[in-house]
Amino acid sequence: MRFDLTEALIDDILFSMEDQNGEFLLDTQGGKIVLTGEISDDPDEREDRYIDLPEWDSASGYQLMEHFTAALRNPVAREELNAALNRGKGVFRAFKDILSQYPEVEKRWFAYKEREMKRTIIRWYNGLREEWGLEKIGTEPEETEDLVLEDFRFREAGPSDARAAESLHRICREEYLKYTREENPAAGVFLEDLPWPFPGSLALAAETGGGDFAGYVAAAGIDPVLRVFALEVKPEYRGLGVGETLMSRFLEKAREGPYSRVTMELPPTAEGFSRGLLRETFKPYAVRYCMELDKSRGEY
Repeated sequence: MRFDLTEALIDDILFSMEDQNGEFLLDTQGGKIVLTGEISDDPDEREDRYIDLPEWDSASGYQLMEHFTAALRNPVAREELNAALNRGKGVFRAFKDILSQYPEVEKRWFAYKEREMKRTIIRWYNGLREEWGLEKIGTEPEETEDLVLEDFRFREAGPSDARAAESLHRICREEYLKYTREENPAAGVFLEDLPWPFPGSLALAAETGGGDFAGYVAAAGIDPVLRVFALEVKPEYRGLGVGETLMSRFLEKAREGPYSRVTMELPPTAEGFSRGLLRETFKPYAVRYCMELDKSRGEY
């Protein structure tokens, strides 16, 4: 009954797990997947030679979609995928149709699904190995993030990128002003006093494999300080690691120049990005407080 779990066999098991129309077994002697209708009816032969595949059904697939959507950091795609998951009928088709509108998120989904299903297969195989008295295998599938970032190109930005960068800056500015109007009116002054001299002293851009402008980082410097005045990513490409990669590549370039310090101010809407800055060894430099004065009370 023992068999080796090869990459080719893992791929065959994955394909069979996703096929909800057939019933399959693993032929341990032949090292292949077979339909239940193709094997002998002899119960002894079935028991000695064939093994059930890891359990996987439509409920398992739905749960995987839920987990992927909950962990997705792209707010635009996440909201639409959540709506698809809550629609009742036609969930799988709706989920697939929405993913097709976000190619980078779609690629992340396929990589995530394959990785998690492979983990299910490895857990299943390790359970069998435990029954056989053998040590477990510990192979981990590839992480998704690096696979997605392979589809982006990061390069130095210049005046020719100004129109695309300015268009993105307007989108981000509207998002920020909407936030301040609805959530924190006192923070509205924050963005107003930041200049936008693109491309400044140093700027990098991110673009998709198809050439779509996905985001940029730009800074203005007066030796020895380089001040990042914008790091912005299009909504459909957020949550894929583009912003953090832009910052990492930007810092590599900054170290080659005459600057000894990099500063960056984060608006309240980007507070979560601070974790990425801390990983790059940034340290908090100042805290800005703001309040609206109540003129009727005469207090400051």
